[in-house]
Amino acid sequence: MTEDADLANVPEATHIPKKRTGVPVVWVIPIVAALVGVGIVVQRYLNEGPTIRISFRTAEGIEPGKTFIKYKDVDIGKVMEVALSEDFSKILVTAKMEKHAVGLLAEDSRFWIVKPRVTLSGVSGIGTLLSGKYIGIEPGKSGKSNRDFVGLEVPPPITGGMSGREFTLRAPTLGSLGIGSPIYYRRMNVGQVIGYELAPDGASFGVRIFLDSPYDAYVTSDTRFWESSGIHASMGAGGFSLETDSVLSILIGGIRFETPPSAGPGKPAPEKSVFPLFDNREAAMAPPVSEIERYVLYFQESLQGLSVGAPVSMLGLPVGEVTEVNLDYVPETQGVRTRVEVMTFQYRLFRHLGKTDVITAKGMSREDRKKFMRRLVEEKGLRAQLRSGSLISGQLYVAIDYFPDAPKARIDWAKDPPQFPVVPGKMENIELQFKSILAKLDRVPVEEIGNDLRKTLETLDNTLRSADRTLTRVDVETLPEAKKTLEDLRRALTAAERVLSNTDNTLLGPDAPAQQELRDALQEIARSARAIRLLADTLERNPETLLRGKKKETP
Repeated sequence: MTEDADLANVPEATHIPKKRTGVPVVWVIPIVAALVGVGIVVQRYLNEGPTIRISFRTAEGIEPGKTFIKYKDVDIGKVMEVALSEDFSKILVTAKMEKHAVGLLAEDSRFWIVKPRVTLSGVSGIGTLLSGKYIGIEPGKSGKSNRDFVGLEVPPPITGGMSGREFTLRAPTLGSLGIGSPIYYRRMNVGQVIGYELAPDGASFGVRIFLDSPYDAYVTSDTRFWESSGIHASMGAGGFSLETDSVLSILIGGIRFETPPSAGPGKPAPEKSVFPLFDNREAAMAPPVSEIERYVLYFQESLQGLSVGAPVSMLGLPVGEVTEVNLDYVPETQGVRTRVEVMTFQYRLFRHLGKTDVITAKGMSREDRKKFMRRLVEEKGLRAQLRSGSLISGQLYVAIDYFPDAPKARIDWAKDPPQFPVVPGKMENIELQFKSILAKLDRVPVEEIGNDLRKTLETLDNTLRSADRTLTRVDVETLPEAKKTLEDLRRALTAAERVLSNTDNTLLGPDAPAQQELRDALQEIARSARAIRLLADTLERNPETLLRGKKKETP
């Protein structure tokens, strides 16, 4: 019993379960995998670039997961989705960009599809024939970020990586210009046309150009721009003119610019300055309106061959051009007369007239110019005259020259524009002389002369008939007698020839008797001449011999 009681008092062992304080080993791997996955997601989220959306009119060649977005040939994004817009008018391209390209996504950034293109400025995108098309980007300069963009249908001609400046040209028509048309300075390509738009009023075009650095510094406030079509041909009073530029400008046109030498050096024009675009170099280099003096000329002769733009020359040098050719009504006579309006470039005119300093000529006041021109017209006989510039084309031009014998005249400054005195042209003088000759010819009695000439011709005809009859009678009657006479004459000549031959044998032959007798006679004559000479000598020595005779010789 005691043992049972002892056993009863023995404490009974109880099992107390141990508290679980850690994660079971079986869950360690899933937890670690989950943490790694979360880390990867967070890391990817932190390293992942933004998602952008670009709308295009068409998405030719764009494929999700294959088409990249590149900047300077470096991949900065990939197209993830291509879908239609809700109104089915555009293509929406969703692309995932690299995080380091966030700075390129400015509000004014531009996107376009790069593919092979042939434009005025050249051929581009040839590499996409092998690598496939991609989307190009030009980073904007705006400080605001953006995620929705409108893609360009054509790539911009100028990218942000090029240095230079942009200007705007105003032109009444676009002509042969287009995006990519070259711009030349001294025949060197220094820029191109990057865009154009019609003005709000529809009266002109605004042509945007970009000039590469450092050539943009040559553009000053006095620079002139004109359209260069490559070939410029004209036929005027100066004859036929042909100017050519480079082959590229001949094919696609272009723009040239230059600063007139008279403008002097100037500061570079500010960026985006606006300049007028002229049709040709002559119009571009014309002086401004403030340096132009206009005159009106009234000619009493035909103006056929005189056109607007014809030159005005002073002593053979150009000083202006014709601006208007028209008719003018004269109320006093109720008739019409020809009216020609010209403009003269004052600094050229005064330089040719003796004012060699261009600055001095420009600085002359209007009153000083009036006095100067008044003296030349009233005292020197300065006049305007129409002259022929080309016999082939018949073009006329206005010449200002001195005519000391011209009637007195003066410039009518009261009219606007002033009236400049003129003299008849050389062609008119020729016409007057021709008319005078015709008038004299009209006074010639042509009918009476014709009657006299007819009578003379009748008399001549009768004379010719009489001469013909005479010749016929001579042929019938006189010629036989003349033939007989000629035969008798021939027989007489034959007899005379025989006589002369006998005479030659009798007198001139070496053994002829007459020849021997002639020699004897000559010898007798020689002896007689010697005796006479001796007698003359004796008489000269002894003249008394004629009275006393010859002295006896002493033995």
